[in-house]
Amino acid sequence: MRIAILSCFYPYRGGISQFNTYLLKELSKKHSVKAFNFSRQYPGFLFPGKTQKVTQQDSAQMVESVPVLDTANPLTYRKAAKKIAEFEPDVLLTRYWMSYFAPSLGSVCSIVAKRQKKKGKALKNIAIADNIIPHEKHFFDTPLAKFFVARQSGVITLSHAVEKELQQINSQIPSTTIPHPLYTNFGEKTDVLFARKQIGLQGSDADILNRKVLLFFGLIRDYKGLDLLLEAMPLLKGNYTLVVAGETYGSFEPYKQIIESNRFASCKKNLIIADQYIPDHDVKLYFSAADVCVLPYKSATQSGISAISWSFDIPLITTPVGGLVESVREAGTGMLTDAISPEALAQTIEKYFAENRKEEYIYNISQLKKELSWETFAQKLEDFIKKL
Repeated sequence: MRIAILSCFYPYRGGISQFNTYLLKELSKKHSVKAFNFSRQYPGFLFPGKTQKVTQQDSAQMVESVPVLDTANPLTYRKAAKKIAEFEPDVLLTRYWMSYFAPSLGSVCSIVAKRQKKKGKALKNIAIADNIIPHEKHFFDTPLAKFFVARQSGVITLSHAVEKELQQINSQIPSTTIPHPLYTNFGEKTDVLFARKQIGLQGSDADILNRKVLLFFGLIRDYKGLDLLLEAMPLLKGNYTLVVAGETYGSFEPYKQIIESNRFASCKKNLIIADQYIPDHDVKLYFSAADVCVLPYKSATQSGISAISWSFDIPLITTPVGGLVESVREAGTGMLTDAISPEALAQTIEKYFAENRKEEYIYNISQLKKELSWETFAQKLEDFIKKL
């Protein structure tokens, strides 16, 4: 097959770009694949982080791509479609994770399909959807999602929770769920003592090794519930350390207020914050240092953080939302809280360490790894396309 992928690639950074790079390389083993990139992903005023692109500190994988689409400029839609159509693809793959992209990606998919039809060639538009309705909801999310989905031949979701959302807005669209594969670009797990010292834990070697290290990793956004985890810290009894590693999208002020409050005073010394985008080569330090990765999300469909955590054999503690229920309870890779609250988080964290089932969770993760390869994802994607 000739497959065009229209999404973000190097020099854009982040999980979506990394996912696309892995998929491009895997599909290229059997098919003729070409990457079509954004010339502009977001206008600056819409992007809440520091930079959209890789920096000198990042070790992102470089791939060849053609920058064709300015998502904020409708004048580029036809130009992008023309470039893609010149490749004469059998399949046009796009990524969908927020409604902002619906007008640009949906329009390009439609135009390429019409151009191919004029040549007497069929095109299958396939979307890989991280979300259908974003976590931070707006009144226009559903109509824009409907616009985009209506221009697809089929949709692949990364969790059953997202597939359910998809069917609610378009019950006729062919769809399937293929779980998020594991990332393998962050290196091997390193010595725990070395890792803990590198990220800032202090004290004697014995004290450092005796710490119960909780990791909150990834972009800090309201729906990810860092405030709930911070509120849970004073409720914990024992030698816990919370490591927060990731860039804040928005303001860190609400979290700072919790940290500076009187109730947090007793555990402030047990908090390590790296409020920045974590370069690829440092990711292994944070996961090697952790006993467990905590995802205190207020809403979720699936999470790329779980894929990173599993790649380092680190179990999860999560709230019972969206696709996280499938990936933790059903796979046996950690614990779910009973509710979305600081109290429930604290109870589950203490239960996790008291029951000492880490080796059981790690074994289940090792079994899951066999299913979550990029080869498996690409093969299931190909099988889905052939059935359409």
